Amino acid sequence: MEIKRGIPVSPGVAIGTALIVETEGIQIPRRFIDKARANEEIERLHQAFKDAVADAHANQQAINEKLGKQYGAIFAAHALLIEDPDLIREIELLITQKSFSAEYAVSRTMRRHAKALAALNQPMFSTRTADLYDIEKSILSHLVGQPGNPLQNLQGPAIVLAHDLTPSETANLDPKMVYAFATEAGGKASHTAIMAGVLEIPAVVGLGRFLMDVSGGDEIIVDGNRGVIIVNPDEETRERYLVLQRQFGSFAKRLNELRDLPAETTDGIRAVLLGNIEFPTESAHCGERGADGVGLYRTEFLYLNRTTDPNESEQYEAYTSVVRAIGPNKPVVIRTLDLGADKLFHLADQYLNEKNPSLGVRSVRLCLRNLVLFKTQLRAILRASCHGDVRIMFPMVSTLMELRQCKMILADVKEELEEEGIAFNRKIPIGTMVEVPSAALMAEEMAKEVNFFSIGTNDLIQYTLAADRTNEHVALLYSAGDPAVLRLIDRVIRAAATQNIEVCVCGEMSGDPLYAMLLLGLGLRQLSMTPQNIPEIKKIIRSITIEEAKVVAQEAMRFDTARDVNNYLREQTRRVLPEVVVN
Repeated sequence: MEIKRGIPVSPGVAIGTALIVETEGIQIPRRFIDKARANEEIERLHQAFKDAVADAHANQQAINEKLGKQYGAIFAAHALLIEDPDLIREIELLITQKSFSAEYAVSRTMRRHAKALAALNQPMFSTRTADLYDIEKSILSHLVGQPGNPLQNLQGPAIVLAHDLTPSETANLDPKMVYAFATEAGGKASHTAIMAGVLEIPAVVGLGRFLMDVSGGDEIIVDGNRGVIIVNPDEETRERYLVLQRQFGSFAKRLNELRDLPAETTDGIRAVLLGNIEFPTESAHCGERGADGVGLYRTEFLYLNRTTDPNESEQYEAYTSVVRAIGPNKPVVIRTLDLGADKLFHLADQYLNEKNPSLGVRSVRLCLRNLVLFKTQLRAILRASCHGDVRIMFPMVSTLMELRQCKMILADVKEELEEEGIAFNRKIPIGTMVEVPSAALMAEEMAKEVNFFSIGTNDLIQYTLAADRTNEHVALLYSAGDPAVLRLIDRVIRAAATQNIEVCVCGEMSGDPLYAMLLLGLGLRQLSMTPQNIPEIKKIIRSITIEEAKVVAQEAMRFDTARDVNNYLREQTRRVLPEVVVN
């Protein structure tokens, strides 16, 4: 038995037979051609491009119908890139000037672009390389005549193992045939991870090199809750996970009965459980899981895979659709753009020389340097505020000056809308995310400037511990239970209390049953999470008293290592919710 640890991107547990997907792509039959045949080769190239565009549009249509237009937009962007005349000319030159075959010219060109992105050694760039490989595979499949997606004709259920999966490969997985998947590469921000979550296929990525240790037909357990895969489990482990699967089945039915009940402790203390969403279509998931509203609406997907920014009307429609779906009396917290310039094509060239983009021009720093972009989004959010309880939140604020600049620009936008006679909520609540240590340390001062805090634990953990959450090599360092992280969270909660403002946790920690009692005991009364995690957290809250939670928090805060904290919390959680806690 071997245990591999990676990054969980889609929860659930699956047990099945390994299917290892070939990762080297399609075999290219020849590298060079006779110069006299260059025109013929270019004609083959154009036909392959035409067919690949058709494939992309077919994928877009299929995914539109299956998952929604926001997901289909990934493949619309693929089609646009394939049709890029500069890309075609670049490949044609290799054919005419170097006598490359069409296949070899395509592969060389696409791999060169992918390598350039990967060489930047930043997760935000590397997640885009999967899109380039996807396009390459589609074009080559038409040139060579080999199928581009071997996962479409599975002979039986399997656990898919690969170095990486492209977005289209993932989007076309059949959950009835693919019980789970695990990959060596990847991170939480990739399109592949997004698709896995939407399809509710358990998935673990970022495992590092492990395929050489696995053979096709090996029995595999994928634990998408903890980010673990187990190769050839021993009988005891296998039985434990089989029991866990059965418990999950019956447990899920019992959890559904809690949907319309409040998240209230046995001694009458009410907590608010909100949903994190990225696309308007996910609003329905919040209702299905009994969410009290939306605590984090990520707006970044509106900006991705575009050559221009979404206009005010597009954004207004997206925000309004969520507000209407959630209902007029439930909050919808809209986070302003939280991207680096690398993901906005028209701005990328300005910042390509940044030595460390993760600590550079991103999020509010990017918005404050691009006021047209920022004001357009703020106008759309303010207009949407007429339709419900809309709240606006600024991400990655690290100083009071940044927060005050954001508020000043928001005030300017309000004034513009008033002059234009456009309706909006003039008292719209304003909040800031606390996700860098400097903001946590200045929480008392920042609490005087806003109506609410939202603690983004994903970034707070990685910035506090200097451990990239997408890097499998430092995965063991990245822990929500680290005492340094807990002390910062406690500090922020206390600061919010001094100014009587609301405080919520919206990172993955909030949806992890392991930390539910701890967070409640520290004083949190709002948690925002992936909608599918809400029933489990609600079950824990409805099974304890607030005094029990306080005792758990006090004891956890006494430990000086993440391991001791997590072991203690695991024991306490197992008492309340044994169905989701594995030894």
